[in-house]
Amino acid sequence: MELQFYGANCIRLTTKKATITIDDNLDALGLKSPSKAADIILYTSIDQKRRLKLPNPVIIESPGEYEVSDTSIQGIAARAQMDEANQQTATMFKIIGEDIRVAVTGHIYPELSDEQLEALGTIDVLIIPVGGNGYTLDSIGALKLVKKIEPKIIIPTHFADKGINYEVPQQPLEEVLKGLTMEPKETVSKLKLKAGEMGEIAQLIILER
Repeated sequence: MELQFYGANCIRLTTKKATITIDDNLDALGLKSPSKAADIILYTSIDQKRRLKLPNPVIIESPGEYEVSDTSIQGIAARAQMDEANQQTATMFKIIGEDIRVAVTGHIYPELSDEQLEALGTIDVLIIPVGGNGYTLDSIGALKLVKKIEPKIIIPTHFADKGINYEVPQQPLEEVLKGLTMEPKETVSKLKLKAGEMGEIAQLIILER
């Protein structure tokens, strides 16, 4: 499995049989969309969804269980960071491909129920936004989820970026890392993973766009 970061919340996950693009709203942020016609497109919230100029795209944006190209995708309803207490307008995703389990939270409120944690189950890679300022998780909320989910690898997204004009300014990654109290293991442009080779101690990895 290979992971690549394109800015904001947009991650592209590639296995031998599938390519999944997550939260590609980059056209609205002044960046180029990485999505291709053959991709599976996931959106964690209505706000992230864009009209991609692709022929007949496979788009998943709702809770449920899906099997596409030998990849298992489970959408789990969640309260978005900006939702009222009784709302659940966000969708977390658990993706299983090549025996690697990836969780993508999106802009959720950091309090998960036992049922949501059970649905996520064991997670190898947690992709989590950290920019804060009331729009998405900050380092405190992100750390809370890391402790509950206990992934082997944590990948932060949606932090301040000179190339992106966020509607709500986001915290610089350097500030976020102080709150996470974790030192990055490495910074890479692409992350290549194999099942059984990730170790047992949680590692923070920075993906460059």
